[in-house]
Amino acid sequence: MALLITDDCINCDVCEPECPNGAIYMGPLIYEIDPHKCTECVGHFNEPQCQQVCPVSCIPLDPAWHESKEQLQAKYERLQAELAAPSTAKTQ
Repeated sequence: MALLITDDCINCDVCEPECPNGAIYMGPLIYEIDPHKCTECVGHFNEPQCQQVCPVSCIPLDPAWHESKEQLQAKYERLQAELAAPSTAKTQ
């Protein structure tokens, strides 16, 4: 499962820099999590870092986004491969 930020978010700004995948961003009203980038910190840490630093505990598992640990690991590996891939943009 990916994580999600509930409307209990107080926009304290502590979760965004903790996300190793860059999945957390400021939405229209509160911070949000891109489920395509969230690995629950699998591959980076033993526990989701955003949950660890959140002062109001507003980052539960997203019940609409079911993923196994194996799927989260595969997503982590895909994201890492994308980061390591050389840029295809040509400079002129």
